[in-house]
Amino acid sequence: MFEKFIAAFIGAKLGKLAEFEPLSKHTTLRVGGPARIFVQPVDKTALGKIITLANDLKILYKILGKGSNLLVSDEVFEGVVIQMDKTLTHCKMEGTKVRVGAGVSDVLLARSMAKAGFSGLEFLSGVPGTIGGAVFMNAGAYNKEVSDIIVGVEILDEYQQLRWLEKEELELSYRSSIFQRRTDWVIVEVLLQLEVGSPAEIMETMNNRKEKRKASQPLEFPSAGSAFRNPEGHFAWELISAAGLRGYQVGGAGVSTKHTNFVINLGGATANDVATVITHVKETIKARNGLEMHQEVEFFNWSTK
Repeated sequence: MFEKFIAAFIGAKLGKLAEFEPLSKHTTLRVGGPARIFVQPVDKTALGKIITLANDLKILYKILGKGSNLLVSDEVFEGVVIQMDKTLTHCKMEGTKVRVGAGVSDVLLARSMAKAGFSGLEFLSGVPGTIGGAVFMNAGAYNKEVSDIIVGVEILDEYQQLRWLEKEELELSYRSSIFQRRTDWVIVEVLLQLEVGSPAEIMETMNNRKEKRKASQPLEFPSAGSAFRNPEGHFAWELISAAGLRGYQVGGAGVSTKHTNFVINLGGATANDVATVITHVKETIKARNGLEMHQEVEFFNWSTK
């Protein structure tokens, strides 16, 4: 079936393709086994054709942005990984709104809009993912989240037809959206509402926050960002610190000593090392505080996670 997929993909000139591509090269944790097929679609039309082809051949597929919120297992993914951040990267202003491809980098979008004098994306300037991933997670920081600025999205639905969804249809809540439940829908384009502002002031805000992140977060190590959501009424890092888990380590993975809500790759970590650390933290907090710790990082290609 993979041979048929490859032949059809190449014949239709749908983009770039590689076999047994290590996903550790495409995740911010720098762990993960290979994908049997790894593709970069040339555009959103090609994306729809790729998904249709995979479905017709009964091949599993996974949409990937920058892999910033993903823990891929060490095993081979017997399917197709579709990377978005190299192709769906268009950006167009419509007054004070901006229409962007789902593969656009959060950081680059925030900075480019700031330089153009548009405010509203400052909170995303430190999120190392794509705007599609930010919508998927309703990403947020500094008391602001995607739901505050989004107008709507264009998706490929379960029939690989392009559809427009208004904000009210996205079911956005704390780190949640309809796309976490409708995994057969794929975000291809996002429309955001911005405000006119001073480029110098916006850049100053983002640069100040960047310096604070450098001082308080382990940015020198590969990670997936915050490992856990804050339980209601608590801060995840405080619970982890109070449980004595600062610096807890398994193999090459460990709880950061700088910010305990980060599980980092200290060097040579396997995905299993990272998963073991995350599981230990969850079990410890459950036993100590009676609280369920919900991980922000998505486990992918795990049979038991």
